[in-house]
Amino acid sequence: MGRSTTVLYAAASGGGAGGLTPILMIALLFGVMYFMMIRPQQKRRREAEQMQSALGVGDEVVTIGGLYGTVTGVEDETVLLEVAPGVQTRYARPAIARVVKRVEAPEAETITEEAEPVKE
Repeated sequence: MGRSTTVLYAAASGGGAGGLTPILMIALLFGVMYFMMIRPQQKRRREAEQMQSALGVGDEVVTIGGLYGTVTGVEDETVLLEVAPGVQTRYARPAIARVVKRVEAPEAETITEEAEPVKE
């Protein structure tokens, strides 16, 4: 019996760095998953939220269901779309997949007052 215990003990303590290698492999796997999957998905979600918060009246959009429409009203959580002349539907903001054509906000015109000639 003494001999079999010695063999088992020698096999168990064989690799000094063997306990560190699996931990490094797992850490490397999580690092690769973060940079290849999680980070790009967070970036896409952030861009979608920014696009949805910047919706304005007159923008032409596509919903996640493929419906094209023009934004006629914007509220906190919903967007009112005109999908045909006189037909308006209400959608949740996250249901807007992309903006096809953005209407630029008109720039504020600077009104300059011309000085009237001073009559003396």
